[in-house]
Order: sequence, then structure tokens, then C-alpha cells
Amino acid sequence: MLPRMIRVRQTFPRPRVDDIPRAVAATLGEAALRIKRGDTVAVGAGSRGIANIDTIVGATVRYLLDVGARPFVFPAMGSHGGGTAEGQLSVLAHYGITEASMGCPLRATMEVTQVGEALGLPVWLDRYASEADWIGLVNRIKPHTDFKGTIESGLFKMMTIGLGKWHGAVQYHRANVNHGYETVITNVGREMLEKSRIGFGLGIVENGYDETAQIEAFTAADLEAGERRLLKSAREWMARLPFSPIDVLIVEQIGKNISGSGMDTNVIGRPTNPFEPFPADPKSLWIVALDITEESYGNATGLGNADFTTRRLVDKIDMKATLINSITACAPWGARVPATYETDREAIETALSCIGLTPPERARVIRIKNTLMLGELEVSEAFAAEVDKRHDLTTLGIGALEFDASGRLRPR
Repeated sequence: MLPRMIRVRQTFPRPRVDDIPRAVAATLGEAALRIKRGDTVAVGAGSRGIANIDTIVGATVRYLLDVGARPFVFPAMGSHGGGTAEGQLSVLAHYGITEASMGCPLRATMEVTQVGEALGLPVWLDRYASEADWIGLVNRIKPHTDFKGTIESGLFKMMTIGLGKWHGAVQYHRANVNHGYETVITNVGREMLEKSRIGFGLGIVENGYDETAQIEAFTAADLEAGERRLLKSAREWMARLPFSPIDVLIVEQIGKNISGSGMDTNVIGRPTNPFEPFPADPKSLWIVALDITEESYGNATGLGNADFTTRRLVDKIDMKATLINSITACAPWGARVPATYETDREAIETALSCIGLTPPERARVIRIKNTLMLGELEVSEAFAAEVDKRHDLTTLGIGALEFDASGRLRPR
């Protein structure tokens, strides 16, 4: 017997940018950039599923064109897209970033040039970016999925992994094992700021509804302090699961466009990195992952954080791309395939059979679409008393976990 589920809506802080192109132009204009008419500017765009990323990058390009610069967009990503230039351009195209939509050239290469040294290691830079007069970085600032610090995932990480391409990504992830993520990212980023021509960084913060909440441009001189400040806002606005502990967490879809780790470890409470301490909050006894997004191109990195999965997810895995990403990050467990069942129903019922003496109908179960979409979710009736005490939760209805004739979980 399956538990009945309560559909709830969470309330998170909701600052948001209503006119994104105007906000991008305004903050770039206020930053007093040194970019002059005729300068070439390499605009780096990454591989994360950032809300409105095509609009933000496009507005950045238009601002540069308006001041007379000659921008081009390049993939500022390490091993993603299968570790090839063509694959990385394809990732950008999936996010709506093409030459036609941006109004400027796109240039992709996996070649790098050395621009400095940090922690006794060479610091690498994308060859096309190194040939430009200036480099501009566009990235979301958020808590990292592998470690905790005062600089985590954002512009500094893009200067390290993104600008270093696959060559740098392999080297820096290995260095993380010895030095720690924050030390590597900070030292390499500072060297990049000193030795390469970083014209600006455009930091993006999202709210708990996967909406653009803040956009701010920084020159090289104030980029580090600015990123540290925006990370505090990102933590404050981040969406979270409402309860812990959880017997079974049902995740309808994982994906690289959702999180670099497939499922955001800050949400599920399971780190992908054993080398550094990471808070195990919330505590989920078992996690069931049902499907993978099309935008992931079969890259199932992070699936190893689930305990149960389905045949339909496993059949979509591109193991080569998954292994490239996972091994580059020195995280082979991220590519592990959990216990696999033919249907959603089998996977969920099996997870419920492994929670001990608690009857399945009284299990503490949470169902989410993915770790980005936590505004509406389902919790089992075992949480009913806790739901009633929370002023930030609104009950929308009560019903059963329903499956179609093939055993697939019906949409909410």
C-alpha cells in the first residue's frame, strides 16, 4: 500500500529582475569598464541550466556592440559537451545561444595556452579567449554541490574550470583532492585575474523559483569581493526541501541543466565529493530517480547519488559523456547506476520496502519534479502535523500516487 500525498506550495523570498536586458545594460554601464571601441571581447557562457541565460548573454553582447566593441561568444566549460568543441557549441545551442540569436560569432576550441602558475601548477586559458583584447564572464553564483566556502560556484569557478577547458578541468579537479576546492578555485582565479585580460564578470543570482533575482557586473578589481557578497544572497534565497528526515525522496528528473551534479546536493543532502566535509541535510534514507532531461544529452553524472532508478532513465544514458564528466571531476561514483527497475512503480515500491518496520502508508515520502523546481511538491500524510505548523506552506490538495497502465508515475 502506498502513502497518500499532500500537495503543498512553498513560499520563498522572491526578489526578481523584471526587465533583464535593461538590467544587464545598466549594470555593465555602471561598472566603468575599460573596453574601447574596436576591442574584441570574448564572452564566456557556461553549461549550467541558468534561467534566461540566452537573454542575459544576448543582452551582454548587445551592450558591447552598442559601445563599439567586437564581441564573440565562446563556451566557458571544462569537459561538458563530451569534451569536444562541437559538443560544447551544441550545449550552448540547446540554451538558445547561437550566432543567429546572439548577433555575433561563436568560437569554440579545446585548445588552451598557459597564462600563469598557481599552487605549482600551470594556469590554462581557452586559446580564442587568450587572443581577445578582453574577456567577459557570465555565470550564476550559487552554493557549490561539492564543498562549502566563501567562494563556491560562480565566476571564480568559471575562471578555473571553464576557461581552462578540459585540460584545466582535469588538472584542477585532481588538485582539489590535495588542496581542497576553495583553495584551488581562489588561487587559480586570482592568477587569472592578474595575468589575463578579464574585462568584467557578470554575476547572476536566482531565487527559489528558478527566476533571475539579481544581476551585477564587476571589473577585475572588484570581482572577488562582489562574488563573495552575491553568494550570501544566493544562500539566503535558495529553495530547500521543507522537512527532514525523509524515508523516500522521489525525484522525477535529474539532469545537467538542473545541476552540475544531476541533483543539487544542497537540496538532497548527499555530496558527490568525499574529500571535504559537506552537511548531510536533509537526511534521505533512499532516493529514487525516475528520468533524465533531454537537455542532458544522456549525461547522467550524479545518478550515483540515487539508490533506485528506472529502465527508461538508464536506457537514455550516454555512458561515455557521463564518464568523461565524472572522471574529470575525480568523482567516479557519480556515474554509478543504482538498482534499476522496469517501471516507476516497482522502483518506488522497492524503496518503500527498505525503510524498516514503518508501514509504507505511514512512510515519510517527498516527491519533487527536480531539485530546481521546489515551489510545489508532494509530501506524504506522515508530514501532515508538520505541514499544519508551517506558515510558509499552503496545502493544495490530497491524493494518491497514481500510475498509468505501464507503471509510470502520472504527472502532478
